[in-house]
Amino acid sequence: MDTTIDLAARVGQALKAKGLLLATAESCTGGGIAHAITEIAGSSEWFDCGFVTYSNASKNELLDISEATIAQHGAVSEEIAGAMAEGAVANSSSDIAVSTTGIAGPGGAVPGKPVGTVCFGWRLGDKTYTERLVFSGDRQAVRQQTVEHALKGLLKLLAD
Repeated sequence: MDTTIDLAARVGQALKAKGLLLATAESCTGGGIAHAITEIAGSSEWFDCGFVTYSNASKNELLDISEATIAQHGAVSEEIAGAMAEGAVANSSSDIAVSTTGIAGPGGAVPGKPVGTVCFGWRLGDKTYTERLVFSGDRQAVRQQTVEHALKGLLKLLAD
């Protein structure tokens, strides 16, 4: 079985066992996490919705992230990733959320944020966790690694 699909199935089993609903808030992955999740038959039992907030305006409008916060930290930052996960929970019926924001390339790099930089957010209960990684490879490889890491992060959060 495909690694991504296997991870998504494992996330689904964990969410179903805990009776939790998931939401996603994605920028650089463009809905890739939600796509992997909805490849799993029966995912409607544990997947509520996905937000694809590629633009800063959509992050503001759909996830309630202020323009000032985006301007202060930049869209690709742990602060924004955390706020995206929090906004996904706040604007859905979900109990848990995962978010991604990054620079998949080939362009878009800025000083201190090379191509491959991705920030993640996970929200469960009243806690938000964030992480920043730099992946290598082309655009497709960065996005694939991001989806897999996001799912692995959910599994880790659900195991605690």
